[in-house]
Amino acid sequence: MNKTIIAALLAAGAGAASAQTNVTIYGIVDAGLVRESGGVANYTKITSGVGSASRIGFRGTEDLGGGMSALFTLETGVKIDTGEVDTAGTIFNRQAFVGLKTNVGTVTLGRQYTPWHQALAQVADPFGTGYAGTSKNQFPDSGTNVRTSNTIIYSAPVTMGVSADVAYSVGEQAGSSSAGRQFGGSIGYSNGPLNVRLAYNNKNSDVAAAPGVTAVNRDIGTNTLLAANYDFKVVKAYIAYGVDKGFNSAPLGNANNPFGGVKPTPSTDGNEILLGLSAPVGTGTLLASVMRKDDKTSFNQDSRAWGVGYLYPLSKRTNLYTAYGRIHNKNGAGYTVANNTEAGTGDKAFNLGVRHTF
Repeated sequence: MNKTIIAALLAAGAGAASAQTNVTIYGIVDAGLVRESGGVANYTKITSGVGSASRIGFRGTEDLGGGMSALFTLETGVKIDTGEVDTAGTIFNRQAFVGLKTNVGTVTLGRQYTPWHQALAQVADPFGTGYAGTSKNQFPDSGTNVRTSNTIIYSAPVTMGVSADVAYSVGEQAGSSSAGRQFGGSIGYSNGPLNVRLAYNNKNSDVAAAPGVTAVNRDIGTNTLLAANYDFKVVKAYIAYGVDKGFNSAPLGNANNPFGGVKPTPSTDGNEILLGLSAPVGTGTLLASVMRKDDKTSFNQDSRAWGVGYLYPLSKRTNLYTAYGRIHNKNGAGYTVANNTEAGTGDKAFNLGVRHTF
């Protein structure tokens, strides 16, 4: 009798557990020694998130039946060097969204990455926007070009290698449906060794009139990126071309005049090109890229950059890394050698660290 009751209770518990959300805890712990030079001052420091921003996150799914499932992600950034949250006064500042997945696509709502950034990180850059060779050294991968709040994203099902995403971020300014809004999208194709993606970003930086606030009207800022990579087995080749136009389309990563003198001016009309590679060397991976920024404004603040790095795996989850990046600025341009979480302070930087995923 008692055995029958216990068995029934266990069966009921198993049924309830199967209906619950499947939650995964994940994260990255990344810290390295960073040496920056060439700016007003030189720095040697321990930095969190050199290759990938250190983080802890929770993601979950629930099968709702009929081919539909619910999903969510909550992800916060942390500073391994100090133990602090990486953005003061926030929680789950990296990603925070909930959505539904069906046979006709996925819709998510909340704070999310832009399709433009995803194309840069996933397709264009052999460094994955990390380390001293990051594409952030020339491409405008900062601020709301990276992620946006109050965002709706629709992702179509991948069909015959074709993928597509559309994003819309609500400005949420009273009295205006356009002030502060941002939208964009991407379309990609992946087949065997080939990956190609075209992405677009449109940013409205207007300020709507409000009590005590004067309305501000600005040009629309746009970013267009065409990226591709091809895996030749002995080497994986990367190429990317970006075009930026309008107000705040290409904000400088470090806007604090890192080189002194006349403060650099962010470009409102320019383009970037990247050529890169990754290749197995020994038991690790060699990374390298060269980039050029062409500023088409009257300031003509062009820039060139290159970077090289090496990732050495200690296990499937842990690797050592080293990287070096260099920038050559013209006509007072203010581009700095960054890493995944810091904009950098000079035109040269060296990294040496360890990265663990869980």
